Amino acid sequence: MTRRIYGLVFLVMLAMPAVAGAGQPTIGISGYGGLNIPIVQDDVKSGPMFGVRVPVTLISILSVEPYFLTSSLGDGEEEIGGFTYTRDGFKQTGFGINAMLGSLAAGPMIHFYPYAGIGHNKLTRSGSEDISEVGYNFGFGLAATPAHAIGLHLRGGLNMVKTGDTSRKFANATLGVSYDVSPRK
Repeated sequence: MTRRIYGLVFLVMLAMPAVAGAGQPTIGISGYGGLNIPIVQDDVKSGPMFGVRVPVTLISILSVEPYFLTSSLGDGEEEIGGFTYTRDGFKQTGFGINAMLGSLAAGPMIHFYPYAGIGHNKLTRSGSEDISEVGYNFGFGLAATPAHAIGLHLRGGLNMVKTGDTSRKFANATLGVSYDVSPRK
């Protein structure tokens, strides 16, 4: 499955120059941080999340965004046979690509955009087998561009990591700053 993700990312990167000719392409770099909140998981608690995104506007209504994330989830408690045990939290890392409807090009505006993506996630904790599987992302973002090449992004989303027949789900709330590195004309 990991080869499929690498293949998908490679194909999108190959297609970028061809699609970029359809309009004014932009490329940026974005750092973000926020909170990663486990959904219906008693064995792990919320923790900080940080990462990097590279937003590329292909055409005015479509942008793609390769990303990297890292998160340290807090220790959780589990009750087994009447005894409560504390389990170490997960360390989560991931990379992949999101697609967004709407342009992330710099300009004096505020806009709302949906996004969805696919990636590879790894969940590790001491004393437990690592989970290294496909993950899916979706959510909504609010972008503001207070200066020509600078953008602020507030996002709320869901990250779902497949774990065999079930999945681990995380709600994310992040705030990021992006800089448009496209050549100026």
